[in-house]
Amino acid sequence: MTSVKTCQGRASVLDQLSGVSDITSRKMMGEYIIYYRVKIAAYVCDDRFLVKPVESVRRILPDAPLVPPYEGAKDMVLIEDIDNKEFLTELFEIMYEELLEPKKKKRK
Repeated sequence: MTSVKTCQGRASVLDQLSGVSDITSRKMMGEYIIYYRVKIAAYVCDDRFLVKPVESVRRILPDAPLVPPYEGAKDMVLIEDIDNKEFLTELFEIMYEELLEPKKKKRK
């Protein structure tokens, strides 16, 4: 098992997700948001890889711990083993339809 901390964080997670098209990331307050086809899908926070706790993820990983990415945030599913590239690719494909659409920016 490889943790995010022992494999250089975001770069390692993105490498494991290289089989998934349209993955991007953005640094925010020292942590990273992972986007899948412009929808927020995951975070890399405090050397942890966390995905949105949508129904399909909870069904596939029923025993995975739920933890907040930061104090006061909603819980997310902790992915403890990021070594299985095929599993991560499948997980992102399955969860996509349940991810929230990005909020429209208001015009000033």
